[in-house]
Amino acid sequence: MSNSAIVGINWGDEGKGRMVDLLTEQYDIVVRYQGGGNAGHTVINEKGKFALHLLPSGIFREGVVNVIGNGVALDCENLWKEAEELRGKGVPVTPDNLKISERASLLLPWHRELDGLEEARLADKKYGSTKQGIAPFYSDKYQKKTVMAGELRRPDRLKARLTDILEWKNLILRNVYGAEGYSIEQLMDWVSAWGEKICPYLCDAGKFLRNAVAQDKRILLEAQLGALRDLDYGIYPYTTSSNPVAAYAPVGAGLPSMKIDKVVGVVKAYSTCVGEGPFVCEWFGEEAEELRKAGAEYGAKTGRPRRVGPMDIVATRYGVQVQGATEIALTKLDVLSYLDRIPVCARYRLGGEPTDDFPFPADLPDAEPVTEWLDGWKTDVSGVRKWEDLPDAARKYVEYLEEKLERPIRYVSVGPERDAIILR
Repeated sequence: MSNSAIVGINWGDEGKGRMVDLLTEQYDIVVRYQGGGNAGHTVINEKGKFALHLLPSGIFREGVVNVIGNGVALDCENLWKEAEELRGKGVPVTPDNLKISERASLLLPWHRELDGLEEARLADKKYGSTKQGIAPFYSDKYQKKTVMAGELRRPDRLKARLTDILEWKNLILRNVYGAEGYSIEQLMDWVSAWGEKICPYLCDAGKFLRNAVAQDKRILLEAQLGALRDLDYGIYPYTTSSNPVAAYAPVGAGLPSMKIDKVVGVVKAYSTCVGEGPFVCEWFGEEAEELRKAGAEYGAKTGRPRRVGPMDIVATRYGVQVQGATEIALTKLDVLSYLDRIPVCARYRLGGEPTDDFPFPADLPDAEPVTEWLDGWKTDVSGVRKWEDLPDAARKYVEYLEEKLERPIRYVSVGPERDAIILR
């Protein structure tokens, strides 16, 4: 039996969805273990092109059971809309192939509203939220002021819990932000419209996963975002509000005792970043726009342009360490084919001194990139499927990264399609 995690090494948007979609052929169960609808995994396969936000990326594989774990911010309204969109394109989403932990807490309507209100209050000091309610949700969860999905099956208890929370939440909405607030009738209408739809999918995820382990089922754990957006180990405070690190995966999935045998860290062949915060290797102007267009670098959830730059060895090596990656999947190598020379941020300069260590978050704005250059290959590699068929310069670039990151690069993606992959 093999339990694996697929995780992001950088700021998110590394291509985890395409890797989960590819590798689910080898697994029985895919579990999404943290995050919410604030980011997207783009998947392209024979069924079409999809941007998943809450559904696990194994949903396209027949025979694979997908689980939304207790660590996820469960937005049942947007989850249902996402499932309906897939059904409309011929992808089955049923209680047989999708299970939702009854211990997952519900993201409620006021969480999205509070997200927008707080970003507006922060103005030019904003964190770059996608305004999907993630930070208010996790704040409430840790204050023990959310309701679990399993309470949807206990309507009397649910209404009493919501009434208690509502009184507190309205104090904040009205007195801090000057908002209108909510009534219990509005909340129960929302529960009726959206919460009741997901009830057939609820289960004891811990029991389900324990039984799966006992039966030697192969489990794949899927993260959202990347190590540099981790609440504890990322570029705080410009992080998400949960833990995308692989070490959290068993907890957020529903089986804390689960052992992970392999951690596949997904790394883009260059750097991208959605949202605010320090980004040492960032490019600007025409140079950035050319790379952005070559890689179609626009957010799957927001559509906003991603910040871009060359591969950042310092940040990426730190992400590999934080994630405990045992191997690497390198994505979008084909995008760099337009460049005569390939730049790499090989180290930082901080306080006038070179460093290979990723700085403390408060020091990151003062860090400067130190760039090295490798030969480009100036050849379209999107049709290559064998390592030996790659241009020599492309192979040398991959081998250079492998040496610097101190992990084997097992997968090299040369396109978004499922089969556009080189296995090493």
